[in-house]
Amino acid sequence: MSEITSEQVAHLANLARIALSQDEIDHLTTELDSIVDSIAKVQEVATPDVPATSHPIPLENVYRDDVVGNTLTVEQALLNAPESADNRFKVSAILGEEQ
Repeated sequence: MSEITSEQVAHLANLARIALSQDEIDHLTTELDSIVDSIAKVQEVATPDVPATSHPIPLENVYRDDVVGNTLTVEQALLNAPESADNRFKVSAILGEEQ
């Protein structure tokens, strides 16, 4: 049973400003009709007692322990900076006029 017609596909393509040849319209009509049929099959088995899922198996986030490690000193971090001031990187302003 075809729910999607080639006229509908041509109309949608026109609305989206997509130029399609008649072969492309025929191909997309078949593809979209197949997709609609597949969705209808899923809807047949989807009942209120079956919860919706995004994955077939449960997922959970796995976090590593937050452990303090060796970090750079301020002097080490600024060692190769082109410019620095007051223990910070000095950069050009990005708002306003270009310099």
